[in-house]
Amino acid sequence: MSTENDKTNKINVTSEIGRLNAVLLHRPGREIERMTPQNAAHALYSDILNKPIVDNEYANFCGVFERWAKVYYVKDLLQELLNDNAIREFLVCESCKIDGCVSLIDDLLQHSSEQLATELIEGVEIPGWKGDSESDRYSLKPLYNLFFTRDASSSVFDRVLLNSMSFSVRKRETLIYKTIFERYFNCQTLNALEWNADARTEGGDVHIANNDLLCIGEGIRTNAKGIEYLANTFAKERPKFNIIVQELPFEPESFIHLDMVFTFLSRSQCMAYEPMIKKTGNFAGKATTLISIDNGKISYTTYDNILQALHSVGWDMEPVFCGGSDPWMQQREQWHSGANFFALGEGKIIGYRRNRNTIEALDRAGFNVLYAEDICSGKTKMDDYEKFVVTFAGSELPRGGGGARCMTMPINRCDIF
Repeated sequence: MSTENDKTNKINVTSEIGRLNAVLLHRPGREIERMTPQNAAHALYSDILNKPIVDNEYANFCGVFERWAKVYYVKDLLQELLNDNAIREFLVCESCKIDGCVSLIDDLLQHSSEQLATELIEGVEIPGWKGDSESDRYSLKPLYNLFFTRDASSSVFDRVLLNSMSFSVRKRETLIYKTIFERYFNCQTLNALEWNADARTEGGDVHIANNDLLCIGEGIRTNAKGIEYLANTFAKERPKFNIIVQELPFEPESFIHLDMVFTFLSRSQCMAYEPMIKKTGNFAGKATTLISIDNGKISYTTYDNILQALHSVGWDMEPVFCGGSDPWMQQREQWHSGANFFALGEGKIIGYRRNRNTIEALDRAGFNVLYAEDICSGKTKMDDYEKFVVTFAGSELPRGGGGARCMTMPINRCDIF
């Protein structure tokens, strides 16, 4: 359904820092209100969210992107795709099979595209549900985590990696993204699950440094089999390729992905959680490994930390530490995604304002501190600054367990290498 002459429809992401041309977002809908204290842990949340506050916070977040790049919204694309009867039947049938509610299929297929898009995201209540707080309310389950558009799909160069989610509550997200990327964007996809049933990948763990280097987190969400799939894939396609693997702790949940402790800010600067660099605390004994691919031959080299591994392949990075220099503040701010920044371009980043010590560290590192509200109102123009961090208010959004990078799926960036 995409047009050939529009670059924003072309999947092209060859770095984490090239100027953003297009991005996929999802405005949190009623699905986040369908969590209770009883089912929050199953939904992979540590708390329930206040939607009116989420709406205000997200409005400023997505407003920044709308003033910088082409923004696609998941629900809009899904609704358009559902006008195609074959796509409609595929999504309804497969969704109901996954959630064990095939009796709904015939009824759902009669709904309008707008209503059906809403139901596939927000869920469908069990007919005759009596208000029993001890029983499940939804036959087709709400997609509580859909606004974290990074996790279930990842742009990797000119293709999209459809991630093999580690928890069943998120499996239907991949089904929606498969349809969007294959049928709307007409792009090729990769899927580790089709290679090995035990392979797992998630987008928060997959970072594109440049055309021949990935940095990947290995932990509770992305496993060794998933990384092996990516290594084997690129070993067949490219004469030389490198993957730096950083092992992550399995707990607490704030360490679920690499982008919770490390993100690229520019060619020479990164945001990092200091205990990961020093291998202290939860990171004591966690390995950093360089996987080198040379004409089909794969070799492995261990390094003291991710900065040394990057140096070995020609990247000298100056870390800005999440939480600043105080170990207590580092722990507090990492918990609320203080290391989780998204680059709109090189040295042009966005992240939560609440992580005050992290923002102050960025200020000292030369980043002009801008406010999302001022950008959305037109008071501040991002293009007036060569290097900046856009800060947006986040009291409820961080309770979901992710930050700016988690909530963004880049579609197209300018090449810079």
